[in-house]
Amino acid sequence: MSFFHKGGNGGTGVAAPVDLTETRGVGIRIEALNKRYGANHVLKDLTLEIRAGETFSIIGPSGTGKSVLLKLIVRLDVPDSGQIYIDDRPLFAADGTVVDADWFRCSMVFQSSALFNSLTVGENVGLWLRDKRICPEQSIRRIVAEKLALVGLEGKEGLKSSELSGGMKKRVAIARSLAMNPDLILYDEPTAELDPVNADELANTIIALRRTSKNSTVIVTHDLNFALFLSDRIAMIHDGRIVEVGTPAQLKASTNPVVRNFIYTTTKGIKDS
Repeated sequence: MSFFHKGGNGGTGVAAPVDLTETRGVGIRIEALNKRYGANHVLKDLTLEIRAGETFSIIGPSGTGKSVLLKLIVRLDVPDSGQIYIDDRPLFAADGTVVDADWFRCSMVFQSSALFNSLTVGENVGLWLRDKRICPEQSIRRIVAEKLALVGLEGKEGLKSSELSGGMKKRVAIARSLAMNPDLILYDEPTAELDPVNADELANTIIALRRTSKNSTVIVTHDLNFALFLSDRIAMIHDGRIVEVGTPAQLKASTNPVVRNFIYTTTKGIKDS
């Protein structure tokens, strides 16, 4: 599902040109972010920096604010205080309203995949392109075929969502996100409801995509092994704050008791590889 795109129709009803051959990564800087829901203080002065082009995972137990942070990055919600910068440009104005972030493209793969059951695989993947009238139908079909091939679903355009396994639905959702050539792609609990085999296939798909794109990838997950396998760096969030940031090797070697306890309880004592 896409949220931002470069350009706009300016009220003319004609889509502005979008260069779908251009791929780049964006840097994310989060400063002193706070978010409350009633008496529940979810994010507490959270500060984090994600480098352009890296695959970055945010881990932690359920209920620690991981998905809330993603919603703020894609502007599905607004913070109570603090700021998020994309390439040093703020996403929120001083009055707390969202800024028209038209300088980058962002897409998100939801935990539920969020496919439209009434549409075929090809129609789901090409939805943003058709909705925004980005290019002619012939080009849309070519792009859809290319993105499905990237996720290992070549020739599956005609299938309905009801005919797909859980792992296939996740890969269709990724293909749909890739159709806009995002500068930033976010995954919310991508391995949820997947068995270990499908989770491994999904991890390999995400790794393979790094060879064809320069975009930044942010993954929110409670699946530590998944994060360790494919991430350049990992941050752990606990009680609304970032308690550790580092490479997979650095995280496994951490002496922070919160990190050690999470590693032990989620992997039953993972050993250094």
